[in-house]
Parts: sequence; C-alpha cells; structure tokens
Amino acid sequence: MNILILGSGGREHAFTLKLSESKKINQIFVAPGNAGTAQIATNLAISATDFSAVKEAVLTNNIKMVVVGPEAPLVEGVHDFFLADNELKSIPVIGPKKDGALLEGSKDFSKQFMQKHGVPTAKYQSFTKENLAEGKAFLETLAPPFVLKADGLAAGKGVLILNSLEEAKHELEEMVSNEKFGAASTTVVIEEFLKGIELSVFVLTDGKNYKILPSAKDYKRIGEGDTGLNTGGMGAISPVPFADDAFLNKVEELVVKPTINGLQKDGIDYRGFIFIGLMNDNGNPSVVEYNVRMGDPETEVVLPRIESDLFDLFEGVAHQNLNEKSFNVTNKTATTVMLVSGGYPEAYEKGKEITGIENVKNSIVYHAGTKIENDKILSNGGRVIAVTSLGETINEALLTSYESIKKIGFDKMNYRKDIGFDL
Repeated sequence: MNILILGSGGREHAFTLKLSESKKINQIFVAPGNAGTAQIATNLAISATDFSAVKEAVLTNNIKMVVVGPEAPLVEGVHDFFLADNELKSIPVIGPKKDGALLEGSKDFSKQFMQKHGVPTAKYQSFTKENLAEGKAFLETLAPPFVLKADGLAAGKGVLILNSLEEAKHELEEMVSNEKFGAASTTVVIEEFLKGIELSVFVLTDGKNYKILPSAKDYKRIGEGDTGLNTGGMGAISPVPFADDAFLNKVEELVVKPTINGLQKDGIDYRGFIFIGLMNDNGNPSVVEYNVRMGDPETEVVLPRIESDLFDLFEGVAHQNLNEKSFNVTNKTATTVMLVSGGYPEAYEKGKEITGIENVKNSIVYHAGTKIENDKILSNGGRVIAVTSLGETINEALLTSYESIKKIGFDKMNYRKDIGFDL
C-alpha cells in the first residue's frame, strides 16, 4: 500500500521513519517533506494545505491512506475535503474532521467542551472588543500571573503570561481591538494560571476506542534553565518520571475517558491523535490545552518507544477496530535535543550547510527545517534537527544525544545543554 504524510517537520520525518518499518507499506510520499524524508521516501513539492494538489498527488500515486502531521490542514478541513469527493472518500485520513479540529482551532470551543464534559481545567472567560471593559474587570478578579490566549491558531505565539495587571489589560486591548495576532485574537480567552509541572499525554482514537501513547515533556524556552523566549520546542523526554501509574490512571479516568465520551456525545466522529497538554498539580491533572495532532518535538521521543507497527494502529483507526490491535512500548527512556538556527526564535538565516550527520551512529537524527540543494543538506528553518537517543535512564540517553551532537555542525548552530535539568 502507498501512503501520503502531510507536513515538513521533525514530526513528519519521525512518522516517515516509523512507518517505513511496516511490511504492509510499499511506498511513502511526503508533502512537502524535508531532506530527511527525501532519503527514505518520495517528497512531493506541494503545500499540505493545497487540497486540490493533494488530491492530484493521491490519485496519481495510488495512495490509500493519508496521515496529517500539522494542525493547519486539519483545521482547514482536509478530512472533510476527502469525504466530500467521490474519488477520495474511500481513502482514510488519519486526523479529525473540521468539527473535531476545533479542539485546537478555537481555544474558546475547547474550554466550553471541557466545562461541558467535566474535564478538569482552569476557570476562564472569553472576550471580544465588544465586551473589552468586562474583560478588564475579569482580570481584576484573578491573581497574577494572568494568562491571555488568542482563540484561533497563531503559530504557537498566541499565549501571553503576564505578571502585571496593567500590562495584561493593555495586551488584552492590543489583541482584541488591534488584532495583535491577526484574526486569531479577535476573541481572547482569559484564564487563571495553573500551578504545577507541565507534561503531555497523547491519545490515538478511532472515535470509539483509544490507545494512550507514552507521556512526554518538552522544553519550550530558548535559554538554559527555562529562560528567554518561547520556541516551538528545544527538546523532549519520554517517559516523564513524575507521571507514575497512579497519576496516569487519574489522567485516563478524569481526562481521557470524558474527552472521548464527550466527542461521541457531541456527535463528533474523531479519528486521529489528541495531544493533551496537562499540568500536574500535586498529583492532580488539569488540562492546559488540547491539540489535534502529535506534538513536535514530542513525536521524536514518543514514536521511538513504540514497538508496535504504527501502520497497523492507523488501520485500526481507519476501520474502528483499534481495540483489536496490539500495542507495546519499550521501558527505555527517549530524549531528544533540538539543534536550532542562530538567532531563533527571532530573526535567523537559512541555507547553512549541515555536516557530520552521517557520522552519528548511536542516535536517531530527525530532520526538521532542512532541504537538499546541489546534493548538500542545508538549514531551512528555525528548528533544524532533532537528535534522539534511547537509554536505560534519562542521563544515559541525554549523554548519548549530546555526544552525537558533537559530530554535527552548521554555522551559528545553537542548542540547549540542559534538557531534562528539572527531572
């Protein structure tokens, strides 16, 4: 069988590598892909949100399953596009339809969903420029820090955490009245700040049954000790040591089951991944956010720990018999460290030649922002490469990743040397 993966980052390279292990797959296509996917699959130079080009690629290449990596195609309705087309409707899409994708596409929708179905989360209210004064009054009822979230997709930049009430009021006005984050912030969710330690739990569901994938923790800040600007993620670790069986059982009972049951009650036929961003507050889980796809760089530590055939699990999603599929996870720890462009997450240069990847023997090198030009691998984004290693302990896996990183180089390469420091 031929399959198509949509996306171009480290997550999509991880999917490609994992799916290439399946004996059931003949050929993998990735749109648009990167230098890493080009080495093990066929890249197609089309955008993941250009649905007519995706259709042409699917029909031309006899593709029988589509796996959606990033959120944008899901929120824009790629699954619905397939179901509405007679030539495509029999081809399974791994990823929710537009109604399910609202869990990530609208913060307001997801908070209403949590409240309706009893999923533990921070108290909140939503505001627009029409009730801006009420929004400022609501801020006065909260203790700092103040959390402001743009309702729509803002490329990971739409969340502000502020300590000053005056600054929070100013930023609220900037977001709703002056569209600081474009149309994404015409509605803003203000919520109380959740205390605790953050982690992510990933669920794969066929709409009725589910598998809980390994937990992971990522590191968003650019600087050591979690300082500096937020990024798309500088590294990740799986499993999370503080997420023991007792805590994960609570997550399943209080979060996963009400979420899956809530989707069914609301008539949302959800087939794909649910990424649950959680806060562990003294052993009690509270949901920070839902995403409707796998995280990046968490995918680069979750997938290497799954010993089962990922394509077999995807077939279970497509045919709604996921409960019949075997699912095994290694006890080993996986760690990944992101190599990023100098200047990222602010202005940075692309097109830097990357050397030494072929010398890495004990780690998996996932390409994120890379491309091939004149037989050379060049940087093509802010987050360039993820170096993942497995070990018996966090320290062992991290040591391997950092030793492997010494063999890779590109101009102004930067990375955090303290991933896992808090564990």
